[in-house]
Order: sequence, then C-alpha cells, then structure tokens
Amino acid sequence: MQTVVYATEKQYHHNEQGILSLMYHRFDENKYPSTNIKMDVFKKQIEIIKRNNFEFFDPKNFSEEFNKVKTDKKILITIDDAFLSFYENAWPFLKENQIPFILFTSTDFIGKKGYMNIDQLREVEKESFAYLGNHSHMHEYMVTFDFNKFTNDIDRSIEIFNNLFNYNPIFFSYPFGEYSLEQKNYISSKFEYAFGQHSGVIDLNKDPYELPRFPINEKYGDLKRFEFLIKLLPLQYSKIIPEDKLILNNNPPKMEIEFFKEQKNLSAINCFSDEGGSWNNSNIELIENTLVVHFREKFNFRRGRINCSLNDNEGWRWFGSQFSINLN
Repeated sequence: MQTVVYATEKQYHHNEQGILSLMYHRFDENKYPSTNIKMDVFKKQIEIIKRNNFEFFDPKNFSEEFNKVKTDKKILITIDDAFLSFYENAWPFLKENQIPFILFTSTDFIGKKGYMNIDQLREVEKESFAYLGNHSHMHEYMVTFDFNKFTNDIDRSIEIFNNLFNYNPIFFSYPFGEYSLEQKNYISSKFEYAFGQHSGVIDLNKDPYELPRFPINEKYGDLKRFEFLIKLLPLQYSKIIPEDKLILNNNPPKMEIEFFKEQKNLSAINCFSDEGGSWNNSNIELIENTLVVHFREKFNFRRGRINCSLNDNEGWRWFGSQFSINLN
C-alpha cells in the first residue's frame, strides 16, 4: 500500500470544485426502491453528467489529486454491496462506456444468493477503470460491536481480500455510513480512504476517512434533482465538533462547524436536520466564522443527519454530516 501524507494545516481555496461522489446499490431490482435505481434512469443520469462536460474521476488518481485544488468538477461513481443486479445490469453498460467506478463488497457475502461471486468480481476487477473496495466482512451495524469484535471483522475481510485478490483495497466504505471515532482511527491504519453515507462534495480539506457521497435511488433519482446535485460545490470547513460521530449520552450533540475566515456569505447558510423524526430548518447561530447548531430535539432513529447549503456567487455549496445514535 502506498503511503500517503496529508496536509495538517488546512487552507481555504475559493476555486476548489471538488470531486462529487455518487452512491448506488441495486440496479433494476424494483422491489427495493430505497436502494434501487432503474437502468433507464441510470443511463439518463450518465448522459446528464456528460452533457454538463463533467469528467468521471478515475479512482487511481486519488492519491495524486486529493491534496490538490481541483479546478474542474469531477464525478466519482461508487457502488455498495456488489449485488448480482449490478453485474447483470449496470456492469455491461459501464464496461462498454469505460466509466470508472469503485465497487465495495462485504467478504462474507461473496457468492451468496443475490450477490456477485468470486469469478464475477475478478472479471470486473481486471479492467483498468474498475476498482474494488472493502465493505467489511459481515456488513452489520458495527457501531454496536465492541472494539475487538469490530477489529476482528475488519481483519477478517482484509485476510479474505488478500487470499482472493492478493491485495487489500485502499478504499473502505462504512456499512450504513456508521462509525465511531475509535473505529475510524482503526480504519485509518488499514486503508487510505473511507467513505460514509453523508452528502457533500469531496475537497482537499475533507477528512480522507469521512468522505461524503450522495445516495442515488428511486426516491432520490429524480433527474431534475440529479442535475442540481451534480453541480454542487464543496462547502469547505476547517473543523467540526463533535469529532466522534457516535452519539452516546450526548443526544442531541453540541455541534459546531468552524469555517475559514476568508469565506464569504456565511450568513446565508441554511441547514436542515432530522432530529425528532422529521426534517425541518435547523436552529443555527453564526458567531464570527463558526456555525453553532442548536438541535431542537433528540435524534430518535439510529442515524441522524444534518445538511447545510449556501447559495454563493459561484453556485450552491453543500455540506452534510451523519451521526450514529445509541438508542439503548
């Protein structure tokens, strides 16, 4: 694995366009609308990306470009779970068009009913534009694991990858986008990049082990919405509190987002959050360049989210965060 050194001193870059990552799961499995996309819609989404002259980002360039200012918007395709419907429906299209992507697989599911087998994964992985990612071994709610159980699961997945492919991927995807700070720190010792399920645009100031993605499915696959979101710019920040996204006794958490002093129009930020079980405007307070979020109620689902946007002179900027909630 290549050793990558990331800058510790963050700086604001006004012209950073970022890498916008899209997250898919199933293709033409219409009985699962929350994780499915219809192939005709998927093909139209790809055409929208091309029509806007956005380049598809090749994952091989992550180490080279992560710390650079990206003056041209790039789109990264990611697929979680390695369902058989990806291989049967989306793979032929992506292969024909040579569109780069990362396919995240959980090693315990390889070859099981409804999932890709080892020969299919090897067929995909041998193509120069296709990359495998690690998605844990058992794909369970890992924030409920004690630390030893968590590390055993991750180590088992790495062992299987090494046995099957002679390497462990540099990319990891947290199951359900859930993780604690302790778990994230362990992942950072085994991988170079890790993706969550919170929305946003990757920029050079983002934590490489908390990379955002926009989930795309039948519910959120509307083409007008899709064209809006692929044009989103990163809403950069220098620091976010709490660093640990696992909420134990601090529900709701105290949240602060520290922006850069050079950033303009911060007073125009608008946030929505789903505490209390419904999406509403967040109660926010801007103190100089720090946004303080006063959550209205406790989060009452196992995952809580907040999304913030800013309509800047260059376009809409977006930032999202996801909490994992201990409901015991």
